[in-house]
Amino acid sequence: MSAKPHGKVLYLKFNMKFDAVVVGSGIAGLSFALKSSKLGHKVAIITKKERSDTNTNHAQGGIASVTSCADDFDSHVKDTLIAGDGLCNEAAVRAIVSAGPRQIKDLIEEGVEFTSLEDGSPSLGREGGHSQRRILHVKDYTGRAIEEALLKAVAADPNIEILEHHFAIDLITKAKAKTLLENQDDSIIGIYVYDTKNNVVKTMKTPVVMLATGGTGCVYLYTTNPEIATGDGIAMAYRAGAEVANLEFIQFHPTAMYSRDGERFLISEAVRGEGAILRNAKGEAFMERYDPRKDLAPRDIVARAIDSEMKRLGSAHVWLDITKRSAKELKERFPQIYEHCMEKGIDISKDYMPVVPAAHYMCGGVRTGLDGSTTIKGLYACGEVACTGLHGANRLASNSLLEAVVIADNAAAAVDKYLKDVRPVDEGEVPLWKDGDMRNPDERVVLHHNLEELKRTMRDYVGIVRTTKRLERALNRVENLHREIDEYYWNFKIEPNLIELRNEVQVALLIIRSALSRHESRGLHYTLDYPLKLSEARDTILKKESF
Repeated sequence: MSAKPHGKVLYLKFNMKFDAVVVGSGIAGLSFALKSSKLGHKVAIITKKERSDTNTNHAQGGIASVTSCADDFDSHVKDTLIAGDGLCNEAAVRAIVSAGPRQIKDLIEEGVEFTSLEDGSPSLGREGGHSQRRILHVKDYTGRAIEEALLKAVAADPNIEILEHHFAIDLITKAKAKTLLENQDDSIIGIYVYDTKNNVVKTMKTPVVMLATGGTGCVYLYTTNPEIATGDGIAMAYRAGAEVANLEFIQFHPTAMYSRDGERFLISEAVRGEGAILRNAKGEAFMERYDPRKDLAPRDIVARAIDSEMKRLGSAHVWLDITKRSAKELKERFPQIYEHCMEKGIDISKDYMPVVPAAHYMCGGVRTGLDGSTTIKGLYACGEVACTGLHGANRLASNSLLEAVVIADNAAAAVDKYLKDVRPVDEGEVPLWKDGDMRNPDERVVLHHNLEELKRTMRDYVGIVRTTKRLERALNRVENLHREIDEYYWNFKIEPNLIELRNEVQVALLIIRSALSRHESRGLHYTLDYPLKLSEARDTILKKESF
């Protein structure tokens, strides 16, 4: 169904003016805001829940960077390229890896206190796919520590304002507003934002929007992501006409805690880096049958191996064994994991942990350059929502936080230049949000049922191991859901659950279409119908052609 204009105006204008609006308050959005503020720009950060409700806050492992004399950039680049299975942009990989140490220094200056050894040198961890110890961490809650430090810096910055409980609905471009002149490039002129506390929609005028919305894990039934990870940025960018790339590459983290109630708790890759062994239902160590790197193989290989063992033995999970380490060592290195497991009655110094793969990270996203720029002028993307070419077909562990801070820094410089060249958005250029005489949703149960159907379809048909038949079944079901939800959206007043569901079904549809177009097995995309890898690697690029 094509977009239809809403009726009467619900809310006329949001009178605050900003040089840039950032959507999301994780490491990518906060880093960009801080760097932009230092360049003299006024920035608004909108976040749909509390400012700390982010994927970053849940990151346990750490941030990969070359900081040891035993390590070097070439080694980090090589590890990244191997994990990416031939699809990485090598120039992007080298640029991001090389910029890592400077960004680590900046994080330290912002107040991040990475765990150190007695001599003051960083305590470096090792994770799957890495040939060296190069993971800087704050015990097993690195993401939370970074988030807290950056939020403290943002709170003290007079050029930055955080608007909590503000939900981005859609981007406003010149093409969408129909103010695009002949031979003129499309560009950002604003964004519609739903203030969930006051139940009003605000029309914000801005020449720059930075998407830092995180991932898409919540389109799946089982995920390590928090409930905010609903693919909002990818969906908005696609609807606005931006290119999205490589959405078929969904990284399933091999070791999420198994739970019958759907609890989301990640057992960090760093646990295997410190010697943990995966065991099947019979208690057998099995990874040596799948890869010579055994338990330290890249995530795609480990996740498929676990999936295979579970199916072979008919088990609901496998076991993770770190019992060779003492309770004292585990409490010191993994305090959060140790405490959580003890609450569940599992002493990880004596007991095995039940684990399963769960949707964890989107390796594709909105297609960007190394400066965060997209195919729409004034629209930038950074972090998990973006596809820079770093991850290729499979992300190397702990490269995500590295990418976020590097691209945020590059983007701040690019936006600074863009703002000097772009003309201000005219007052009458931005169409106001209209809500009209639409009804309040009177069948909310339908939204819940649609979401459940979507999550189960993605789990059953678009998971770790795929087939064309399963993907076609998923396409048929999700297309029907998309039509139903689109009709619902244009006939009822909006609410957070409806906005999220609209985004989730859009992203799911893009994932399926991307997967169907890739006739090979590469990295995270493994299909029984095309088990071999093609000789030439290519990106999967999708773009909406009309509005």
